[in-house]
Amino acid sequence: MRILVVGDSFMSTDVFRRGLAPLAASHALEYLQVEESRTRKGLPIREYQGDPRDIAERMPGVEILVVHGAPVTEEVFGAADALRLVCCARGGPVNVDIAAASEHGVPVVTTPGKNADAVADQTVAFMVMLARRFPYAQRFLLEGNAAGESNFEGAQFFGHDLGGHVLGLVGFGNVGRRVASRAVAFDMEVLVFDPYLHLETDELVEQVDQLDTLLERAHFVSLHARATPENVNLVDGRALALMKRGSYLVNTARETLVDEHALDEALASGHLAGAALDVVRPRGSGGQHPLLRHENVVLTPHIGGATHETLLRGATMVAHEIERLNAGEPLVNVINRQVVGA
Repeated sequence: MRILVVGDSFMSTDVFRRGLAPLAASHALEYLQVEESRTRKGLPIREYQGDPRDIAERMPGVEILVVHGAPVTEEVFGAADALRLVCCARGGPVNVDIAAASEHGVPVVTTPGKNADAVADQTVAFMVMLARRFPYAQRFLLEGNAAGESNFEGAQFFGHDLGGHVLGLVGFGNVGRRVASRAVAFDMEVLVFDPYLHLETDELVEQVDQLDTLLERAHFVSLHARATPENVNLVDGRALALMKRGSYLVNTARETLVDEHALDEALASGHLAGAALDVVRPRGSGGQHPLLRHENVVLTPHIGGATHETLLRGATMVAHEIERLNAGEPLVNVINRQVVGA
């Protein structure tokens, strides 16, 4: 089969070449690296990089299109005359026009959970950093204070163990489950709120029926829910007020889940002992993010899935789906499954 593989600045063609190497002997693989400077604005998709025209001109004869963040629009589907499958190497194919794919009868597969281990690791790292007051200690040294001069200098940085504390997970999918297993290893009690599933009684976690219950009982609240119109500002001023005084908030999911103004106030008042976020809302102005004025805040620039292993895992998952298609076996991670059924 003829396969066009499109890389971007996050997941380059070099990564795809490694992950798709097993296919090279039996398929014709072509590679295209999109240019960020050519990103066309205003398309009916999100979180994309590049211009669909650059992809469309390469589509005649292509049977499988593989992308990560490249734009796959009606323009691309319209230019295709042999397309059988689109593979998007990310959990949510927001850069692919699913309606257009379905209209053209093309299934779209994704790679759910490819970054689950990386994000779970980051979540636990965040909790350790907050509980042990690492941000405060780091700032202390960056301000020029000395280290290594006394065995007693740690007296001003007392924090907490994770063990013996309650972790509340909002969402229990690929990432949430991995966070839970890591937290249990730290001897934490784990609560779960997820209205879309029912856990068996032999799970190592306790499921609660109400978010308020979780907020009131947890010492750490960690968000792992998908963004939907219904859960915008899920953690608002009311929710933060329900959390224990001296508790911590962690968000490695989506920025829309947290009311950042309310979070800023909860930190300023001392109600929360700290917060760590890998995702924040875009700001029109530059400069330091307002939440960083608090010494008990950790911010990272959406690096939860930014590991070499995550990218290679995504490419490998794509290769497996292509192998299934070639062997006439059912595809696994199909977004528009009605197309397959048809």
